[in-house]
Amino acid sequence: MNDMLDPLKNPLTYAIPFFAISILIELAALKWLDHDDNLAGYVFKDARTSILMGAGSIVSMTVFKVLTFAVYSAIFAYASLWQIPGTWWGLAISVVVVDLAYYWNHRFVHRTRVGWAAHQAHHSSEYMTFATALRQKWNPWFEFFFFLPLPFLGISPAAIYIAFSINLIYQFFVHTETIGRLWTPLEWVLNTPSHHRVHHGSDPEYLDKNYAGILIVWDRLFGTFQQERQRPTYGLTYKVDTYNLLRLEYGAFRELWNDVRNADGWRLKLSYVFRPPGWAPEEATPAAVARESAR
Repeated sequence: MNDMLDPLKNPLTYAIPFFAISILIELAALKWLDHDDNLAGYVFKDARTSILMGAGSIVSMTVFKVLTFAVYSAIFAYASLWQIPGTWWGLAISVVVVDLAYYWNHRFVHRTRVGWAAHQAHHSSEYMTFATALRQKWNPWFEFFFFLPLPFLGISPAAIYIAFSINLIYQFFVHTETIGRLWTPLEWVLNTPSHHRVHHGSDPEYLDKNYAGILIVWDRLFGTFQQERQRPTYGLTYKVDTYNLLRLEYGAFRELWNDVRNADGWRLKLSYVFRPPGWAPEEATPAAVARESAR
């Protein structure tokens, strides 16, 4: 546990200076280099909010590690089918398997309202910059269920957390408009800035696409891939008019709770929780039907 919580043994710790340098380089590129006039760039309040949300996510992820460590450790020690060694190739296997688990978790939080309530904060910015990558959710609890099979497969808790940190570090660098499409073979295999711009688009053809963390092959295999065809409209499907961190992180939970509380019967209550964002029963009021959930 001490090793797991030691910041000097967390890859994210060493990535933070590179995050800061990359933001400065992107700022300079947007300000002084020739670029497409359509690129939005940085807005101070938005970037500040993203950075503060990133700082808060460090706290929530630490809590997540503490709460899940004992369960994952017990499974790994007493119920794993085998144990993958802590070698370079063992870590490589862990990165790939964690990336697959991340894909399905990411798909879940987009396609269920309770998951979306936790995740929508990351999509609440109308800008696509390296700072936006730091706009992380404070509610990582669904990862527990999607990572739960991994210790059964012989991946240690430490390897899970390290591989997930590598996944997050990689994803930082796909949040930008300053990089176009990469070499075609890379575009086929990896999640790239082009693919991830699609994921952050609120355009109808871009919704619920490109869930990949590192490998875009999961989207190609499971039918959720979408090529970037025009510049996306970033943000949610409705206007976000606040920089309040608590509203951004938990406002969607409040709306979900209100719908569940006012619903008649457990079937309808569970439908509000587990059906996709924006779902409403046919007999819902016009106001409820008109209210769209963010994506």
